[in-house]
Amino acid sequence: MGTGRRRVELAAVRRGAGFTQESLAEALGVDRTTVITWEAGSHAPMPHVRPRLARLLERSSDELDSLLDGRPKAVEFGRPDLDAVFSWLDRLAGWDRGTSRRRVGEELVDVAPRRAVGRAEIADRLARYYGGDSQFGAWVGSVDVLTSVVTWPEWLDLRCELSPHGDRLELSMGAAARWAMDKRAADTAARRLAHAVAEGTRLTDAPVYRLVEADPTKGLVRGQVEVASFLDYALTADLLERELGESGDGLPLRDAWMPDLEAVFDLRGRLCAGGALALFAAARPADPFRGEADYVLLVQERSGQVVNAAGRLAVIPKGFHGPLNDVRADSRIGATLRRELEEELFGRGDVDVTGGPVRAADPMHRERLSAPMRWLSEDPARWRMECTGFGLNLVSGNYEFACLVVIEDEEFWERFGGQIEANWESAGLRQYSSRDGESLEKLIADDTWSNEGVFAMVQGLRRLREIGGDRVRVPPVEWRLGG
Repeated sequence: MGTGRRRVELAAVRRGAGFTQESLAEALGVDRTTVITWEAGSHAPMPHVRPRLARLLERSSDELDSLLDGRPKAVEFGRPDLDAVFSWLDRLAGWDRGTSRRRVGEELVDVAPRRAVGRAEIADRLARYYGGDSQFGAWVGSVDVLTSVVTWPEWLDLRCELSPHGDRLELSMGAAARWAMDKRAADTAARRLAHAVAEGTRLTDAPVYRLVEADPTKGLVRGQVEVASFLDYALTADLLERELGESGDGLPLRDAWMPDLEAVFDLRGRLCAGGALALFAAARPADPFRGEADYVLLVQERSGQVVNAAGRLAVIPKGFHGPLNDVRADSRIGATLRRELEEELFGRGDVDVTGGPVRAADPMHRERLSAPMRWLSEDPARWRMECTGFGLNLVSGNYEFACLVVIEDEEFWERFGGQIEANWESAGLRQYSSRDGESLEKLIADDTWSNEGVFAMVQGLRRLREIGGDRVRVPPVEWRLGG
């Protein structure tokens, strides 16, 4: 085994066991640079270190020796969560059992970091491909942005309270659609899995909602969803995003699966997964250092472990729309937003479906809620959730429900602001003041945004200007359609 392959496989096994280079070094009582040299292939662990290293990496001594010393062995990734993924790809691609595992191992030898593509470049490239007439754009003060989200005027400025009256997505029991997995798609999926192993991306065969009908209007979000598999999405539709960032001629998967706007809007004819994402705004009292009363606005930097918008800026919470364990009741957009608040900001790891099936009979029962969510639920006047806009994202065909979560009671931030912490899906959190228009204008201009993230941010700021009173000093926000 060459040193390059040893480096990639050892790093992949380490990530699969849940270690960073720093945490593995700490567990072994060595310096981080020692782990770096192991993964670079310039040095190998000393014999007395190997038994403990094998235990930490959940490998036998023979498996670790084979990995480190180059003796031939079957490719193992230390990722039990990928077993179902390999079986899924073998079945759909028509490959013999074990082929996808072998193919991913071969791809790992030469896996390279993905090319960083800016948000504007993605939006512009898709505008050239589809024509661009219906893509959401906006002016925020002097900043002009175009996104990859296609929408209509009647889908914007919805001002839809996510209450039982306004939040009317309903479950349909149809059979989920799937795009054909031909040789090109199967090869691309294998490369996608190799990157997932190398980058530590979480892939779980969790249920998600596929949108089959949408009719959002002011004050009312109506539509139908069906239950689909997240793996079906991750290894078909999500490949379209990867294809945009790969070098090569043309977009052959897009040409086959989503060649025009007619195919984009054919929700029943394709697997249209997606979700809800919200600008989070919490009222704060005046402060002698910070200044007058305002809203604190939270923005996340997405981690490399997520499937969607990895490494990009987004509002928070942001999550795939899918059920916990009540597929009919959870079909409402508000159900996903409440769950994502609990998971991404309020510390509820037990509602994270990427970790496996949810065990609680009623995970959102009042007795299980986090302290911040329980406090909000005691008085509905303390906060509001609204859907501000809807669109279809040309990147992967996802549906996007842009939302706004506003906590009006200043006591919330005084009580719980110090407890709010992003989960594994975020590499970090940023906070902005709703009175700092200059910083917000600069933020909107940042090219590292995800397209759906800036869509939700712009729509959220536009609505916050309408309802926030003196707490808000945001530049004028005006949307448009087209370049």
